[in-house]
Amino acid sequence: MVIAAEPVQRRVLKVLAVSQVLGSSGVATGLALSALVAVSLSGVEAVGGFAQTCAVVGAAVSALPAARLAQRAGRRPVLVLCYGVGAVGALLAAVAVVLGSWQLLLPSLVLFGAAGSANLAARYAGADLAAPHERARSLALVVWAATVGAVAGPNLAAPAGRVVAGLGLPEGSGAYLTSAVLFGAAALVVLRFLRPDPLVLARGSAAEPVETGPRGRVWRSLPASGRLAVVGIAVSHGVMVGLMAMAPVHVGHAGGSLSLVGVLVSLHVAAMYGLSPLVGRLVDRWGGGAVQALGAALLVAAAALVGSAAGDDPVRLGVGLVLLGLGWSAGVIAGSALLTQVVAGARRTAAQGLSDLCMNCAGALGGVLAGLVVTAWSYAALGLLAGFVVLPMLVVAVLRVR
Repeated sequence: MVIAAEPVQRRVLKVLAVSQVLGSSGVATGLALSALVAVSLSGVEAVGGFAQTCAVVGAAVSALPAARLAQRAGRRPVLVLCYGVGAVGALLAAVAVVLGSWQLLLPSLVLFGAAGSANLAARYAGADLAAPHERARSLALVVWAATVGAVAGPNLAAPAGRVVAGLGLPEGSGAYLTSAVLFGAAALVVLRFLRPDPLVLARGSAAEPVETGPRGRVWRSLPASGRLAVVGIAVSHGVMVGLMAMAPVHVGHAGGSLSLVGVLVSLHVAAMYGLSPLVGRLVDRWGGGAVQALGAALLVAAAALVGSAAGDDPVRLGVGLVLLGLGWSAGVIAGSALLTQVVAGARRTAAQGLSDLCMNCAGALGGVLAGLVVTAWSYAALGLLAGFVVLPMLVVAVLRVR
């Protein structure tokens, strides 16, 4: 049943956009210095890598419980709870910096990662009340709102550090305190203004059973296109994280400056989020499968370009990283919209939770494997491996579209 709730849907999208800006700003602010803070507290570079991984693990482990809670109570309690847990984690991380304890910092970042899970879940909330021909566009608008946070968040860390330093606290605690405030604000916005709950309203008065089975049952219940959507989202995210994580290292080995790294990262982030509304329109017009195939083709092209580029070739690297961002955007938005379209009823939120779990796990695995490949061989080998990982997905997606 299609619910005629256009005014409510517009309100939902506005509220989700505001909360997404706040939440993504909080995540980007806290993670901007996490590796450096962890290294300074421990004196061990490997701990810096663990800091980033802990936040990803936190987002992953909270995905399925959040999906189950959404089935029972709707989107609003899930977003409020995840942002709240993230705020607690950010406060504990600030305490860890004050105490000089990296042992406390790492588990705090696991809790911090729950806010990242909320940011991912918000995109599905944007599609709950959308008409079938506008689901991808609505979902993409919520993703697009993260652009502000991704750009503004890292720039808040330094001023926050100066402010807390004036209060006699370590500079590193400022970023986490700022994240806690932003997560708290996002939770309050959702709690106060996300009424009615979009998922509850979309279900209407019909009682639906709650999917409580194991992850394997959820996977087996998916149609082939739903499985392709989950795999496509995971592969797109894992390849993007792997290639992007080691790109600054590749540039640094060639003697590139930090300003060049900053420009390349900014171009990549802009491509990830900036054109997401256009990607959403393409999905609504062409279908999720076609745009997922397009995203896979862009990822293969990006892997070939960045893998063959020298560290001192900013043009080839820049074009490759832009294509990498566009491929991620197409793969994630198309896959999310396709999953929402082909899975109905009580299993939809369970499938969405499984998708977010796979997405975060793929991101963590991609970052770890990328470091190992570059250490053992080269960045060119990483690009070649990434292309071969995406190629089967491209073939399957194209065949399904045909």
